[in-house]
Amino acid sequence: MNVDRRLIALAKPHKVPFIASLVSGTLAALTLVGQAALLSRVIDGAFLGKQTLADLSPLIWLFALASLLRMLFSWFAHYQSKKGAILVKQELFGRLTEGTGSLGPQFVRSLQSGSLSATLTKGIEALDAYFSQYLPQLWFALAVPLIILAAVVAADPLSALILLLSAPLIPIFMVLIGKSAGNMTDRQWKTMSRMSGYFLDRLQGLTTLKLFARSGEQRQGIEDAGESFRNATMRVLKIAFLSSLTLELTGTLGTAIIAVGVGIRLLSDHIAFMPALFVLLLTPDFYLPLRQLGTKFHAGKEGVSASKDIFALLDAAADVPSAASNELPEHMLHEHAILFDNVSYTYPGAAVPAIAGITCSFPPGKTTAITGPSGSGKSTLVGLLLRFMEPEKGSITIDGEAITRIPANALLRHIAWVPQHPFLFNASIRENLQLAKDTATDVELHNALSHAGLDTLLQSMPEGLDTIIGEQGTRLSGGEAQRLALARAILKNAPVLVLDEPTSNTDPLLEQSLRTTMQNLMAGKTVIIIAHRQETIRSADSIIVLRDGSIAQWGAHNELMAAGGYYSTVRQDAPEASV
Repeated sequence: MNVDRRLIALAKPHKVPFIASLVSGTLAALTLVGQAALLSRVIDGAFLGKQTLADLSPLIWLFALASLLRMLFSWFAHYQSKKGAILVKQELFGRLTEGTGSLGPQFVRSLQSGSLSATLTKGIEALDAYFSQYLPQLWFALAVPLIILAAVVAADPLSALILLLSAPLIPIFMVLIGKSAGNMTDRQWKTMSRMSGYFLDRLQGLTTLKLFARSGEQRQGIEDAGESFRNATMRVLKIAFLSSLTLELTGTLGTAIIAVGVGIRLLSDHIAFMPALFVLLLTPDFYLPLRQLGTKFHAGKEGVSASKDIFALLDAAADVPSAASNELPEHMLHEHAILFDNVSYTYPGAAVPAIAGITCSFPPGKTTAITGPSGSGKSTLVGLLLRFMEPEKGSITIDGEAITRIPANALLRHIAWVPQHPFLFNASIRENLQLAKDTATDVELHNALSHAGLDTLLQSMPEGLDTIIGEQGTRLSGGEAQRLALARAILKNAPVLVLDEPTSNTDPLLEQSLRTTMQNLMAGKTVIIIAHRQETIRSADSIIVLRDGSIAQWGAHNELMAAGGYYSTVRQDAPEASV
């Protein structure tokens, strides 16, 4: 049978609705037996016993009551199983989103976004059939036939023997067909995930494809991906239909054998009419739970296939070291330096470390610039501070406390980050700003936008702060998007400020205006700038020059220029170039 222990473990914290579903479904099976007994007595009394309606009224009312109770028990069983499935999905979705967050942007970038999205949405939803249908049906496929078999034994032992001998054929066929169905469903899920990732990748890169006049060629690739998914789905359906045919045929043949046997014995007076009818009424319902188990097996198999990707994410998140403390006192970042001690990191699959043996410090209340050629490790150094990944070797500490012992959320509450290419959500300006401070008033939002030089933009927006700016800020220019990210940092007013070339997409006049704003924002804060422009580097209190993942030089601008070496050589040859 298709039972996954890890999936069962997910249901244990929410076992009450599942137990209620099983109990209610079992009571529905008992009322089914009562219905058959009452109906057979009513028909026997009416046609053979020549009883009047008045004589049969109590039995008829009891039959109506049993029918009502069976309907209510069946509905309640379904309701409770759905409730349990919803609780499991809610908890699992929360664990997945929290786990994905703890793994950080570096892990997410290593996956296809379409595939990850399919796991977090369709993958979670695919588990509904497993928990609400398949798991309860496992119990019903055992309990209901046993209840009916016990009732039939008392009425007709020979029919009970036939039921007992024919019933195992259905699980045997299920197991034989289920192996093929499992492999087919796994392939279908993987094909669907690949198709989702491929399609989203092409959709996000549509501008690039248009610019290179290659968008038309991608249609065939999308069609091929869709055709592969269609073929995989049709193979799963073929197995499902074959399974249904086999199970229905087995149940029908078993019912026919009992019907013929009962009919022959009834004609030869070897069995009375009432027990014969009782057996015939119950026989289809004996096979029904077993046949339904086959159908719900295929419905739940997609959830089992999806769970492999879900548990892979959860396992990866479980490997992230847990923090021991609960909070980070704000004064620590105001008063103590951030120290890197012999820190190294190698990206998964890379042969060469991105940074190796980095030892440096970021003094409180000072501005430190990190510069160097592309690929020298600047973003990796900042990424380690922001807990996007964890150091392979060495440690990063604040007042002797390793940041790996501080919950990432607690650390990041005290850090404002302005990336070179900020991400903006398909939401309003207000919502994008309130990521930094969800309690911010309109006055605070306007002040932040004004300091970032966005007064004119806000005035031109039709709905002001409530204007939707489009996916990834498509309604804004590159400079406006960067200024909006700067406004978020202004609003957050954190003791540590991390800037990744915050004025790279602005014109010279606006850049000069923003420099004044940035100087006010940086006052009294620990500032780390990934710097390329000469003016930014010159004004920093100290400059760390990286080359090939190591610190090549470290000091103030004048000191580095006087010392010679890589920094002064690049500055003299190309004063406006990146270092």
